[in-house]
Amino acid sequence: MLVTDLAMPGGQYGDGLQLIDYLRRNFPNLPIVVLTMLENAALLKRLKELGVTSVVNKSDDLSHIALAVQHVGRRMTYMSPSVKAVLEGLRVNSAGKRDDSKLSRRELEVVRLFVSGMTIKEISERLNRSIKTISTQKNAAMRKLGIDRDSQLFQYAQSNGLLNLSSNAARNIANES
Repeated sequence: MLVTDLAMPGGQYGDGLQLIDYLRRNFPNLPIVVLTMLENAALLKRLKELGVTSVVNKSDDLSHIALAVQHVGRRMTYMSPSVKAVLEGLRVNSAGKRDDSKLSRRELEVVRLFVSGMTIKEISERLNRSIKTISTQKNAAMRKLGIDRDSQLFQYAQSNGLLNLSSNAARNIANES
């Protein structure tokens, strides 16, 4: 069993999704419990698609981590209450939020890496795709979200749980208009 945080800047895999994808390919039977602060429906759906056994939101009571581990030990899945609410569509988005569930997995991946502070070139190198492909995927995501500028993309990411707010630079970019 692996218990991991989804937010993992740097390192060989760059972020938790890439690590989980690697683990699924190389250790398909490894039960995985993910801890996250993100409440993005598309991201949580992607974790389920990757075969993550349990997901616990860090805002939920710490006892849910123990419950997740116990469930996994019994070969059962577990989603903490706030994760379950998002996945079941019970959480109501505020009127101003856009729906990113229409983004492809790759578009969402590029957006997450871009708003984390990586350049298009760095993303292309990390994902082993051309700069043109990464740029196209970023622009397609922005078009689907009705966004024209990078600053709006940062604001969107911040308000929809895609941006780790530990970065002052990201905050400054999000505040530009």
